[in-house]
Amino acid sequence: MLAYDFPLLSLFWTMLIFFGFFLMIFFIIWCFIDNFRRRDHHGWAKFGWTVLILFIPVLGSLIYIIARPADAALA
Repeated sequence: MLAYDFPLLSLFWTMLIFFGFFLMIFFIIWCFIDNFRRRDHHGWAKFGWTVLILFIPVLGSLIYIIARPADAALA
């Protein structure tokens, strides 16, 4: 009876949305962790990135990844 009420395609879309939401949350948390581990900026820069990521999570995280220097992982 449950399979009749919840077709396979609906299950697929539900799982796709769930995993997409999970990846978005993971990406935002990863941006926070990366922001606080970086040694090339301090104080107000970390505060500014944190505020941007908190108030505009998806767009702020994308801006953070784009504006991040390529060699920041080596520091």
